[in-house]
Amino acid sequence: MPEGHTIHALADRLGGAFGGHVVAASSPQGRFSEEARRLDGEVVDEAAAVGKHLFVSMGDERLHVHLGLIGSFVVKPLSGLEPPPARGALRLRLLTENHVADLRGPIVCELVDAERREAIETRLGPDPLDPTSDPDRSWSRIRLRRKTIAELLMDQAIVAGVGNVYRCEVLHRHRVNPFTTGTQLRQSTWQALWDDLLRLMPLGVAFSQILTMEDQVTQAEAMMQDGSAAAITRASTGERLGGHFERRFAVYKRAGEACLRCSKRLRDKEIAGRRLYWCPSCQRRR
Repeated sequence: MPEGHTIHALADRLGGAFGGHVVAASSPQGRFSEEARRLDGEVVDEAAAVGKHLFVSMGDERLHVHLGLIGSFVVKPLSGLEPPPARGALRLRLLTENHVADLRGPIVCELVDAERREAIETRLGPDPLDPTSDPDRSWSRIRLRRKTIAELLMDQAIVAGVGNVYRCEVLHRHRVNPFTTGTQLRQSTWQALWDDLLRLMPLGVAFSQILTMEDQVTQAEAMMQDGSAAAITRASTGERLGGHFERRFAVYKRAGEACLRCSKRLRDKEIAGRRLYWCPSCQRRR
């Protein structure tokens, strides 16, 4: 499932390509035809992400999208060319002379009013990619819960936008026992996890890939500082994962292999509907 950085990058991409422009909207698949007619001919005012939820405001209409496990929303420049044929289960196409955006396989694709949008946002926890987010709002819920931190990190009402890869990796980066309950977790440990998400997730937006290995994180931060990351961000369409960095993780999908820190065997277990990967030897922090 796309994590929050993917949706924030998509919102930036849609806003940059379509913001202020009149769009032609259609539903080649036919499942969104009536709603597409309401969007057709409207101007895109805003594209915004809240956790894993995307909202696109067009005139009086508000498009709400959740990509779910297999959804994609690809934004491509046309460069004066004709748009590609609408093939397959294409739920929604947005089109201008210069760009095309194709939405496939979302778990949610609907038009909502302001009240419904507010209700969706209200039930979400703080988003690490939102500079106004308050981690204490998450902590006020975590400290009262008897569920494990591995479960709580996947609860979008606790933290919006965090998915399985970030969950596994940040817990390992800070040596946190994933089976520590919210009532057992130290506030300082939660703050360390939150601060690391603040550091890592913007890199995911910029490079269209999750970066958690410290050497890659340091290099990516340097590229953000000197401006060389901008070209990579601009080139991304959302069609595939970014490929600037080798895809490497400390624990994710490495069950049975040696921990890079302590050399003990990594383990895996299904927690909160997704496969958790962790080191039982060096992840002992509460």
